[in-house]
Amino acid sequence: MAKYNDIDMQNWRDYSEIITDSLWLIDRRDNSGAHTADYHGNFIPQIPHQLLSRYTKQQDWVLDPFLGSGTTLIEAQRLGRNAVGLELQAQVAEAARQRIASEPAGDTRSLVLTGDSRNFNLAEVMAQHSIKQFQFVLLHPPYWDIIHFSDSPADLANAPTLEQFLADLAAVIENTTQHLEKNRYCAIVIADKYANSQVVPLGFHCMQLFLERGFLLKAILVKNFGETKGKSKSQGIWRYRALASDFYIFKHEYIFVFKKVKQL
Repeated sequence: MAKYNDIDMQNWRDYSEIITDSLWLIDRRDNSGAHTADYHGNFIPQIPHQLLSRYTKQQDWVLDPFLGSGTTLIEAQRLGRNAVGLELQAQVAEAARQRIASEPAGDTRSLVLTGDSRNFNLAEVMAQHSIKQFQFVLLHPPYWDIIHFSDSPADLANAPTLEQFLADLAAVIENTTQHLEKNRYCAIVIADKYANSQVVPLGFHCMQLFLERGFLLKAILVKNFGETKGKSKSQGIWRYRALASDFYIFKHEYIFVFKKVKQL
Protein backbone atom coordinates (compact mmCIF):
# COMPACT_ATOMS: atom_id res chain seq x y z
CA MET A 1 0.00 0.00 0.00
CA ALA A 2 1.42 3.38 -1.01
CA LYS A 3 1.64 6.18 1.54
CA TYR A 4 -0.66 8.32 -0.60
CA ASN A 5 -3.53 5.93 -1.43
CA ASP A 6 -5.44 2.89 -0.17
CA ILE A 7 -4.58 0.55 -3.03
CA ASP A 8 -3.67 -2.91 -1.76
CA MET A 9 -0.87 -3.98 -4.09
CA GLN A 10 -1.16 -7.59 -2.96
CA ASN A 11 -4.52 -7.56 -4.73
CA TRP A 12 -3.63 -5.15 -7.51
CA ARG A 13 -5.70 -7.04 -10.08
CA ASP A 14 -8.84 -5.99 -8.21
CA TYR A 15 -8.37 -2.37 -9.29
CA SER A 16 -9.12 -2.74 -12.99
CA GLU A 17 -11.34 0.37 -12.91
CA ILE A 18 -8.36 2.63 -12.15
CA ILE A 19 -6.82 3.99 -15.34
CA THR A 20 -3.02 3.80 -15.54
CA ASP A 21 -2.61 4.80 -19.20
CA SER A 22 -1.99 8.41 -20.23
CA LEU A 23 -4.86 8.42 -22.75
CA TRP A 24 -8.28 8.56 -21.09
CA LEU A 25 -11.11 7.56 -23.42
CA ILE A 26 -14.34 8.07 -21.51
CA ASP A 27 -17.46 7.54 -23.59
CA ARG A 28 -20.05 9.17 -21.36
CA ARG A 29 -20.39 11.42 -18.35
CA ASP A 30 -21.39 9.97 -14.99
CA ASN A 31 -24.74 11.60 -14.23
CA SER A 32 -25.60 9.45 -11.21
CA GLY A 33 -26.89 10.88 -7.95
CA ALA A 34 -26.19 14.57 -7.44
CA HIS A 35 -24.06 14.92 -10.56
CA THR A 36 -25.54 17.12 -13.23
CA ALA A 37 -24.40 18.50 -16.57
CA ASP A 38 -26.52 21.64 -16.18
CA TYR A 39 -23.64 23.86 -15.07
CA HIS A 40 -21.87 25.19 -18.14
CA GLY A 41 -18.17 24.43 -17.92
CA ASN A 42 -18.19 21.62 -15.34
CA PHE A 43 -16.07 18.54 -15.89
CA ILE A 44 -16.94 14.89 -15.84
CA PRO A 45 -16.97 13.17 -12.42
CA GLN A 46 -14.71 10.39 -13.65
CA ILE A 47 -11.72 12.76 -13.57
CA PRO A 48 -11.79 13.52 -9.82
CA HIS A 49 -12.85 9.92 -9.16
CA GLN A 50 -9.75 8.59 -10.90
CA LEU A 51 -7.36 11.13 -9.38
CA LEU A 52 -8.67 10.80 -5.83
CA SER A 53 -8.64 6.99 -6.05
CA ARG A 54 -5.02 7.09 -7.16
CA TYR A 55 -3.57 9.88 -5.00
CA THR A 56 -5.58 10.03 -1.77
CA LYS A 57 -6.66 7.86 1.15
CA GLN A 58 -9.75 7.59 3.32
CA GLN A 59 -10.21 10.72 5.46
CA ASP A 60 -7.63 12.74 3.53
CA TRP A 61 -8.46 16.39 2.86
CA VAL A 62 -9.00 17.53 -0.74
CA LEU A 63 -9.10 21.17 -1.90
CA ASP A 64 -10.91 22.42 -5.01
CA PRO A 65 -10.28 26.16 -5.62
CA PHE A 66 -12.79 26.28 -8.54
CA LEU A 67 -15.82 24.54 -7.06
CA GLY A 68 -18.37 25.20 -9.80
CA SER A 69 -21.17 22.63 -9.57
CA GLY A 70 -19.38 20.67 -6.83
CA THR A 71 -18.21 17.69 -8.89
CA THR A 72 -14.97 17.17 -6.98
CA LEU A 73 -16.61 17.39 -3.56
CA ILE A 74 -19.32 14.92 -4.54
CA GLU A 75 -16.69 12.39 -5.66
CA ALA A 76 -14.57 13.03 -2.57
CA GLN A 77 -17.58 12.38 -0.37
CA ARG A 78 -18.41 9.16 -2.22
CA LEU A 79 -14.84 7.95 -1.78
CA GLY A 80 -14.66 8.75 1.93
CA ARG A 81 -12.47 11.83 1.59
CA ASN A 82 -13.04 15.18 3.29
CA ALA A 83 -13.06 18.20 1.02
CA VAL A 84 -13.12 21.97 0.82
CA GLY A 85 -14.47 23.78 -2.22
CA LEU A 86 -13.98 27.47 -2.94
CA GLU A 87 -16.30 29.28 -5.37
CA LEU A 88 -16.25 32.92 -6.48
CA GLN A 89 -20.00 33.28 -7.09
CA ALA A 90 -22.27 33.02 -4.05
CA GLN A 91 -25.27 31.68 -5.95
CA VAL A 92 -23.18 29.00 -7.64
CA ALA A 93 -21.68 28.03 -4.28
CA GLU A 94 -25.12 27.72 -2.70
CA ALA A 95 -26.39 25.50 -5.53
CA ALA A 96 -23.31 23.30 -5.14
CA ARG A 97 -23.79 23.15 -1.36
CA GLN A 98 -27.34 21.86 -1.80
CA ARG A 99 -26.24 19.37 -4.44
CA ILE A 100 -23.43 18.00 -2.26
CA ALA A 101 -25.74 17.78 0.77
CA SER A 102 -28.14 15.57 -1.21
CA GLU A 103 -25.49 12.82 -1.31
CA PRO A 104 -24.83 10.49 1.66
CA ALA A 105 -21.91 11.96 3.61
CA GLY A 106 -20.97 9.06 5.87
CA ASP A 107 -18.26 10.23 8.26
CA THR A 108 -16.78 12.74 5.81
CA ARG A 109 -16.91 16.52 5.94
CA SER A 110 -17.51 18.84 2.97
CA LEU A 111 -17.05 22.58 3.31
CA VAL A 112 -18.27 25.02 0.65
CA LEU A 113 -16.72 28.48 0.84
CA THR A 114 -17.32 31.65 -1.15
CA GLY A 115 -14.42 33.86 -2.12
CA ASP A 116 -11.54 34.66 -4.43
CA SER A 117 -9.07 31.75 -4.63
CA ARG A 118 -6.23 34.14 -5.40
CA ASN A 119 -6.23 35.58 -1.89
CA PHE A 120 -8.80 33.74 0.23
CA ASN A 121 -7.56 33.18 3.81
CA LEU A 122 -7.55 29.39 3.83
CA ALA A 123 -5.38 29.22 6.95
CA GLU A 124 -8.14 30.79 9.02
CA VAL A 125 -10.75 28.28 7.83
CA MET A 126 -8.34 25.39 8.28
CA ALA A 127 -7.70 26.43 11.89
CA GLN A 128 -11.44 26.67 12.56
CA HIS A 129 -12.02 23.14 11.30
CA SER A 130 -8.79 21.53 12.58
CA ILE A 131 -7.42 20.91 9.09
CA LYS A 132 -3.64 20.70 9.33
CA GLN A 133 -2.91 20.37 5.61
CA PHE A 134 -4.49 19.22 2.38
CA GLN A 135 -3.43 15.95 0.78
CA PHE A 136 -4.60 16.77 -2.73
CA VAL A 137 -5.46 19.94 -4.64
CA LEU A 138 -7.48 19.70 -7.84
CA LEU A 139 -7.78 22.78 -10.03
CA HIS A 140 -10.27 23.08 -12.88
CA PRO A 141 -10.04 26.77 -13.79
CA PRO A 142 -11.80 28.54 -16.65
CA TYR A 143 -10.10 27.88 -19.96
CA TRP A 144 -9.36 31.60 -20.03
CA ASP A 145 -12.18 33.39 -21.90
CA ILE A 146 -13.77 30.46 -23.73
CA ILE A 147 -16.85 30.51 -21.45
CA HIS A 148 -18.36 33.58 -19.76
CA PHE A 149 -19.17 32.69 -16.14
CA SER A 150 -19.74 36.07 -14.50
CA ASP A 151 -19.09 39.80 -14.76
CA SER A 152 -16.67 39.81 -11.83
CA PRO A 153 -13.20 41.21 -12.56
CA ALA A 154 -11.89 38.53 -10.17
CA ASP A 155 -13.17 35.83 -12.53
CA LEU A 156 -10.22 34.35 -14.42
CA ALA A 157 -12.47 34.02 -17.47
CA ASN A 158 -12.58 37.82 -17.63
CA ALA A 159 -8.81 38.32 -17.73
CA PRO A 160 -8.17 40.81 -20.59
CA THR A 161 -4.95 39.13 -21.73
CA LEU A 162 -3.28 35.75 -21.59
CA GLU A 163 -0.56 37.24 -19.39
CA GLN A 164 -3.13 38.43 -16.86
CA PHE A 165 -4.92 35.08 -16.88
CA LEU A 166 -1.65 33.28 -16.12
CA ALA A 167 -0.74 35.79 -13.41
CA ASP A 168 -4.13 35.30 -11.76
CA LEU A 169 -3.86 31.51 -11.99
CA ALA A 170 -0.34 31.67 -10.55
CA ALA A 171 -1.78 33.55 -7.56
CA VAL A 172 -4.36 30.78 -7.07
CA ILE A 173 -1.68 28.09 -7.28
CA GLU A 174 0.49 29.82 -4.69
CA ASN A 175 -2.39 30.61 -2.33
CA THR A 176 -3.74 27.06 -2.36
CA THR A 177 -0.78 24.73 -2.75
CA GLN A 178 1.06 26.39 0.13
CA HIS A 179 -1.34 24.31 2.26
CA LEU A 180 -0.65 21.08 0.35
CA GLU A 181 1.30 18.52 2.36
CA LYS A 182 4.85 17.94 1.16
CA ASN A 183 5.29 14.89 -1.07
CA ARG A 184 1.58 14.82 -1.89
CA TYR A 185 -0.04 15.59 -5.23
CA CYS A 186 -2.07 18.15 -7.11
CA ALA A 187 -3.53 18.32 -10.60
CA ILE A 188 -4.94 20.81 -13.06
CA VAL A 189 -7.53 20.10 -15.76
CA ILE A 190 -7.16 22.49 -18.68
CA ALA A 191 -7.46 22.72 -22.46
CA ASP A 192 -6.00 24.84 -25.23
CA LYS A 193 -7.89 27.43 -27.24
CA TYR A 194 -7.88 28.74 -30.80
CA ALA A 195 -7.72 32.47 -31.45
CA ASN A 196 -6.46 34.80 -34.17
CA SER A 197 -5.93 31.86 -36.56
CA GLN A 198 -3.57 30.03 -34.23
CA VAL A 199 -3.51 27.58 -31.33
CA VAL A 200 -2.97 29.14 -27.92
CA PRO A 201 -1.23 26.34 -25.92
CA LEU A 202 -3.02 27.26 -22.71
CA GLY A 203 -2.43 23.84 -21.18
CA PHE A 204 1.32 24.01 -21.47
CA HIS A 205 1.42 27.60 -20.24
CA CYS A 206 -0.43 26.43 -17.12
CA MET A 207 1.86 23.43 -16.75
CA GLN A 208 4.83 25.78 -16.75
CA LEU A 209 3.40 27.75 -13.82
CA PHE A 210 3.72 24.66 -11.62
CA LEU A 211 7.20 23.79 -12.90
CA GLU A 212 8.41 27.32 -12.15
CA ARG A 213 7.28 26.78 -8.55
CA GLY A 214 9.29 23.64 -8.04
CA PHE A 215 6.64 20.97 -8.57
CA LEU A 216 7.61 17.68 -10.17
CA LEU A 217 5.61 16.82 -13.27
CA LYS A 218 4.33 13.27 -12.78
CA ALA A 219 1.91 12.87 -15.67
CA ILE A 220 0.51 14.50 -18.79
CA LEU A 221 -2.86 12.85 -19.32
CA VAL A 222 -4.98 13.44 -22.40
CA LYS A 223 -8.73 13.01 -22.06
CA ASN A 224 -11.09 12.89 -25.00
CA PHE A 225 -14.27 14.87 -25.30
CA GLY A 226 -16.88 14.81 -28.00
CA GLU A 227 -19.91 17.02 -28.07
CA THR A 228 -20.04 20.03 -25.79
CA LYS A 229 -23.00 22.28 -25.05
CA GLY A 230 -21.57 24.90 -27.35
CA LYS A 231 -21.03 22.53 -30.27
CA SER A 232 -23.61 19.77 -29.70
CA LYS A 233 -25.82 20.96 -32.57
CA SER A 234 -23.08 22.11 -34.91
CA GLN A 235 -20.72 19.17 -35.36
CA GLY A 236 -21.22 19.22 -39.13
CA ILE A 237 -20.56 22.94 -39.32
CA TRP A 238 -17.28 22.58 -37.41
CA ARG A 239 -16.17 19.74 -39.68
CA TYR A 240 -16.97 21.88 -42.73
CA ARG A 241 -14.97 24.78 -41.28
CA ALA A 242 -12.01 22.54 -40.52
CA LEU A 243 -11.98 21.06 -44.02
CA ALA A 244 -12.25 24.51 -45.55
CA SER A 245 -9.41 25.84 -43.43
CA ASP A 246 -6.12 24.69 -41.88
CA PHE A 247 -7.11 23.79 -38.29
CA TYR A 248 -8.17 20.70 -36.39
CA ILE A 249 -11.19 20.51 -34.07
CA PHE A 250 -10.22 20.21 -30.43
CA LYS A 251 -11.30 16.83 -29.07
CA HIS A 252 -9.10 16.64 -25.99
CA GLU A 253 -8.12 18.32 -22.77
CA TYR A 254 -5.14 17.86 -20.47
CA ILE A 255 -4.80 16.63 -16.92
CA PHE A 256 -1.38 17.55 -15.53
CA VAL A 257 -0.39 15.80 -12.30
CA PHE A 258 2.33 17.22 -10.04
CA LYS A 259 4.10 16.24 -6.85
CA LYS A 260 5.01 18.83 -4.25
CA VAL A 261 8.60 18.29 -3.18
CA LYS A 262 9.34 21.58 -1.45
CA GLN A 263 7.49 24.21 0.54
CA LEU A 264 6.45 27.33 -1.34
